[in-house]
Amino acid sequence: MDYLFGVSFNNQGKPQFFLANYEINLNDSVVCETLKGIELGKVVTNPKEYVVNEEDNPFTYILRLANTEDLALYQKNLKEAQDALKIVQNQADKLSLDMKVTTSEYTLDQSKLTISYLSEDRVDFRELLKILASIYRCRIELRQIGPRDKAKIIGGIGICGLPLCCSTFLNEFDGISITMAKNQMLALNIPKLSGHCGKLICCLKYEDEVYTLEKQNLPKVGLRVNYNDQVYRISSINILNKMVRLENPDSIVIVPLSAIENKIITNYNPNQQMKRSNDIKKKKKEKKDEEN
Repeated sequence: MDYLFGVSFNNQGKPQFFLANYEINLNDSVVCETLKGIELGKVVTNPKEYVVNEEDNPFTYILRLANTEDLALYQKNLKEAQDALKIVQNQADKLSLDMKVTTSEYTLDQSKLTISYLSEDRVDFRELLKILASIYRCRIELRQIGPRDKAKIIGGIGICGLPLCCSTFLNEFDGISITMAKNQMLALNIPKLSGHCGKLICCLKYEDEVYTLEKQNLPKVGLRVNYNDQVYRISSINILNKMVRLENPDSIVIVPLSAIENKIITNYNPNQQMKRSNDIKKKKKEKKDEEN
């Protein structure tokens, strides 16, 4: 019987899935062949039975459980990758290349060294690549990344108090726009809406669809309503608790959405409504004078 396991590499992003037909436990270290090459990862999911379709099988098999030699080599690679980080940055500075090296990573067999860097523009690193190839004698990949990729690699704690989404479960970055913040009626305070990467926080997208659907059944902000014989303007709506903020020159009230149902003024005439409001105030004043 074959089993499907989720394996995490360098504790980044969603796990990749591999097959095995022998006993492997949660948190075991395993050696797998990925798109990068031979890598050492950790099993992060419990096994699930899987029926292999030989004609259409998207999963490959775990090569082996990691032994003491694999673990020792992995630790050695981590140290040498950190040393390579300084050397690559030093060589880039000598060539006056506008790039900031962020990470370097060896495959387990040291057949490939992947170097990630940040840069605002495209970098001609052909000369740098020649120098690095003569130093390391292995396949070298220089990969330009953006601010979001950097946050994903480095990690951190978000404004919610939890580890960053990009470093825990997001594999791809969807487009986030300020329109999503407007749709959710959030204050457009860019520093508060920005994440560690300096871009808009990814969680703006999570509830955007729900807000869009909910707003279809709500009155629009700016409409006038007749509430307690006064004309108010809808200034904001709390979609979650269905409370509406109403404003006019004399007062501000917050009422349940149900309190203004069927009270929206469709053909609003400011002059006519002002006259009506003044008449109501006059009648109230006259009634008060009579009582006195």
